[in-house]
Amino acid sequence: MLTTHQYSNQKRQSIEEVLRRIEEISTLPTVALRVMEVVNDESSGASDLKDAMECDAALSARVLRCVNSSAYATRTEVTNLQQAIAYLGLKQIRNLAMTASVSELFKKDGEIGCYRRLQLWRHLVSVGICARLIAMQRQVANFEDAFLAGLLHDIGIVLEDQHVHKPFCKVIGSLDTAKALAAAERAQLGFDHTQLGEKVAELWRFPNAVRAAMRYHHMSGQCKGEEITIVRCVEVANLICTLKGITSVGMKLVAMSTSVIESLSLTREDVVVLADNLDSELAANATLFEL
Repeated sequence: MLTTHQYSNQKRQSIEEVLRRIEEISTLPTVALRVMEVVNDESSGASDLKDAMECDAALSARVLRCVNSSAYATRTEVTNLQQAIAYLGLKQIRNLAMTASVSELFKKDGEIGCYRRLQLWRHLVSVGICARLIAMQRQVANFEDAFLAGLLHDIGIVLEDQHVHKPFCKVIGSLDTAKALAAAERAQLGFDHTQLGEKVAELWRFPNAVRAAMRYHHMSGQCKGEEITIVRCVEVANLICTLKGITSVGMKLVAMSTSVIESLSLTREDVVVLADNLDSELAANATLFEL
């Protein structure tokens, strides 16, 4: 019979083992992590970002394709990274590069009961777009960080799928609408996707707002510090997308949180309007969903 202390240590060892596996396999391309590092560094500029991206021709081509899509309505075709960065700025180009890089985790589709990797990918991109929409409406200065936080908030789920696949199958098999995903994960794995996500965010040196959103997107009330507004935007975006049927694991497991909606000075009518407006935003950003 394990004592509480021994069980706690067992959980920590388990999550650390998963982290070591993720680090060994280099789950995200080096160029993506370099792009993140450059944009996080206040002393870096457009030329540094261009240099970081140019070593990956496929990534650069995909970013340019996105820049020239209907979402950005460029008057003339953008033909190189220098133009793209000048037109959209460092953070939007970072977001496009990260979207392209994270999509590599979903190239191979998988299906376990109600869960599909491709459906999770659609959820991640949709929450990113919706979180940015909310942040812009609330006039949050760093609204592009809301997109990145939304894009990455549930990345712990696909990492569980890939790196602890058999126990993850048991997680999905145990789901029902009366139980939160995190509770099912902790029962089978000893940790949940928000805890794993936070650890991965630290490993990959993600911005603080992204780390906070990955950990607290189901419980923004527990988040302390200046990142809380971004976390709230992600939590509400997650709720809206889930209610629209764009779910992470194929079931609507996110409960309505009146307090987090009110914390952003949103009414229920505002949420309905945001949900309606999201459809056109998703359509305009269709290139982001491509794998």
